[in-house]
Amino acid sequence: MCFRPRAVVFFTLVLIVSSVPSLHRVTGERHWRWRDEKGSSSLGNGGDLVTDLPGQPLVNFRHYAGYVTVNENYGRALFYWFYEAMSQPDEKPLVLWLNGGPGCSSVGYGATQEIGPFIVDTDGRGIKFNNFSWNKEANMLFLESPIGVGFSYSNTSTDYDNLGDEFTANDTYTFLHKWFLKFPSYRKRTFYIAGESYAGKYVPELAELIYDNNKDPSLYIELNGILMGNPETYDAEDWRGMVDYAWSHAVVSDETHKIIAETCDFKSNDTWSNEDCSEAVDEVLKQYKEIDIFSLYTPVCIGDTASSDDKSVLKVMMKRKSNMMPRILGGFDPCLDGYANAFYNRLDVQKALHVSDGHHLRNWSICNMDIFYSWADTKASVLPIYQKLIAAGIRIWVYSGDTDGRVPVLSTRYSISALGLPIIKAWRPWYHEKQVSGWVQEYEGLTFATFRGAGHAVPCFKPSSSLAFFSAFLHGESPSSSRY
Repeated sequence: MCFRPRAVVFFTLVLIVSSVPSLHRVTGERHWRWRDEKGSSSLGNGGDLVTDLPGQPLVNFRHYAGYVTVNENYGRALFYWFYEAMSQPDEKPLVLWLNGGPGCSSVGYGATQEIGPFIVDTDGRGIKFNNFSWNKEANMLFLESPIGVGFSYSNTSTDYDNLGDEFTANDTYTFLHKWFLKFPSYRKRTFYIAGESYAGKYVPELAELIYDNNKDPSLYIELNGILMGNPETYDAEDWRGMVDYAWSHAVVSDETHKIIAETCDFKSNDTWSNEDCSEAVDEVLKQYKEIDIFSLYTPVCIGDTASSDDKSVLKVMMKRKSNMMPRILGGFDPCLDGYANAFYNRLDVQKALHVSDGHHLRNWSICNMDIFYSWADTKASVLPIYQKLIAAGIRIWVYSGDTDGRVPVLSTRYSISALGLPIIKAWRPWYHEKQVSGWVQEYEGLTFATFRGAGHAVPCFKPSSSLAFFSAFLHGESPSSSRY
């Protein structure tokens, strides 16, 4: 399929300079409040400070949520949730986290199922504190992107017809610069981008846009590195890895795998025109419907109608001649998606997060499947971007949970192998709490690691070791090579 050259986003930054009010703890209350020099209470930052999130555990850091308008003429606005670091937020880096799909919420997944300080609790009745939140190490910014995901929206209906990688990268880039106007103290902060799954494309594409535009000093962002988990990287190798992994883990038969090997050319946009190939790949997807493709060895959520959708993903891809990987709902706690839907569709929660007046409910879903099925623009491979960023000295770390069938470890190994990078430190185990957490290999410009026994959303399965891995990434240190 054809790709349009990425548009370059230009706008003038107007720095907002103001005095920083002192922060005081209000005795007996559960949340932080701002107090200005006159002692009056205010929220600051456009009223985005979250002060009354239902069921919030007592914490000693501030967090903010709300909208940033990325296009005034079209009425496009992206929803974010930002958590200051638990300690020394003025000294720690800023990390943007993105989930993929495309069409799935970084707030619903990353922030409140994986790496944020508040995790949705059973049946969506509330939230609980996450002892392994990544804001122990950094200031964490979660973004629902593109429009149509979660609470993010556009007032122009035709915007939804143009969704794709380029559109998403440009809006996210605009979001960042406008977000810095709300939070000017982060304007020159060390910055990283992280994400998982289809964000394996979002993250490097955004990094490239930042790198290209950094030639203009007024647009400069201190991008130091990118971190991606079980990422879609190179469509052809992602598909090959998926079917090889399914066969090697006894999900499909020898006969099905042999047909795919003999009839499927995943590097061709005409892959699905071969009837034998498409039927054999359909068989792989059919078998994965019986279990959780994101976590081979954990139970499915019985009665979850979202995961029993009979709409053929493969037929949709054949119709638009795309080799995009399929999106099939699932997760570690197989019912967590339902908990998130229940929580974010509460009026009191929406009011606390500044997306509703508390009287009119906004419909929120963890994934917008209409976005996936209508996705118009995707890069077949982001490996050329990897090469560009490596040459620029930008740190790239990639990790894989090794029980994920959706973007399995084989897909990522095949993709990295295609780069042909020199090996700096050979394949070896890495350790956390005296146990083998996985294996790691360091290349010139790229580090790849596995997480033993983890599915697609690694922090759900291995919260402690993923936090340790994240810390090593931020500090530019190799994952621990010593058991003791």
